[in-house]
Amino acid sequence: MRPEPREEIFRRYEGNPILTAAKWPRTVNAVFNPGVAQLGGETLLLARVEDRRGISHLGVARSTDGLTNWAIDHDGDMLPDLASHTEEFGIEDARITQVGDEYLIAYTGYSSDGPLVCLARTSDFCSYQRQGVLMPPEDKDAALFPRQFDGRWALIHRPVSATPRHAAHIWLSWSPDLRHWGDHTILLRAREGAWWDAHKVGLCAPPLQTTDGWLLLYHGVRTTAAGSIYRLGLALLDSTHPDQLLARSSEWLFGPDAPYERIGDVDQVVFSCGWQLLNDHDTLRMYYGAADTSICVATTSLTTLLDWLSHHSA
Repeated sequence: MRPEPREEIFRRYEGNPILTAAKWPRTVNAVFNPGVAQLGGETLLLARVEDRRGISHLGVARSTDGLTNWAIDHDGDMLPDLASHTEEFGIEDARITQVGDEYLIAYTGYSSDGPLVCLARTSDFCSYQRQGVLMPPEDKDAALFPRQFDGRWALIHRPVSATPRHAAHIWLSWSPDLRHWGDHTILLRAREGAWWDAHKVGLCAPPLQTTDGWLLLYHGVRTTAAGSIYRLGLALLDSTHPDQLLARSSEWLFGPDAPYERIGDVDQVVFSCGWQLLNDHDTLRMYYGAADTSICVATTSLTTLLDWLSHHSA
């Protein structure tokens, strides 16, 4: 019996990595985990930039084709407030949701008590209006839906349990005003045992609305004797009731394979905070951090993703 042919749903860009510390105009340790937005005909990345102290800020890179000739815009840097408790160790991992002409940025503030979920607004990625802390530590991997449901905002995020097992599940919370949050519920549980997402799970890019429902890209972490492996899978939520899970991939879809994903500051990691649906409404680019060191991109088809999930759903 012949083995099934290997499925390559995401195609890595041959020019990967597209951004590295060596390509950054200022001396930094690493650039990775970018959020992505479309602004003025350009693809904009809001990347985590870690300096050589170990403190991260959010830096802007722009490209007309989303692949090459990246221009670094230091005027767009979002710097941490190191004098505050909530950002004293830096800010990281922005996930960008466009609502009208405004962009809502859910990001992680790193405090002495651990990571927490923060929110900022911008219309130009030059000035930012901080909206404060949405979820206290230990919590991260957050993004907003681009629309309200019955007058309420929905936030996906990932708190960490204080139980001895330290399970980390994906949660959903609701708010009438983006400040007061309630009706917290688990949306996606980390599986147990030998599964690829057995230790913890967390949201990658913000939810993407499709004809089938809200498509989620999420990361799963499996802890092995050699360390943790970060890989990506899919889930689907109901269009009008996003607390209802319709499908979840039984297999991982994208994992560390190329040398720049397997070896870096943190080995065996692919980690996405943003994807971009192109003008044909089917081509989808996923921007991701590789080994907590560099930024890469991979391309797929939205139709292909939905079809793959329908055949690989647990």
